[in-house]
Amino acid sequence: MESLYLLIPVSVILVFIIGVLFWWSLRSGQYDDLEGPAYRLLLDDRDELPSAGEKAEKEACQRGEGRE
Repeated sequence: MESLYLLIPVSVILVFIIGVLFWWSLRSGQYDDLEGPAYRLLLDDRDELPSAGEKAEKEACQRGEGRE
């Protein structure tokens, strides 16, 4: 029975803290766009790897041996 004198106030304080954190997350926009990150992950456009000819041309340009 004496443990309830400790557990009830601790649980009320924890509920209050969780409520404040949830309210803060709502106000800061944490839940504004729930689907956008999932679509960005699936539709991520990656650059294609350069072919051997493009790679050689790029290296030549870096050495100053570009086309003239």
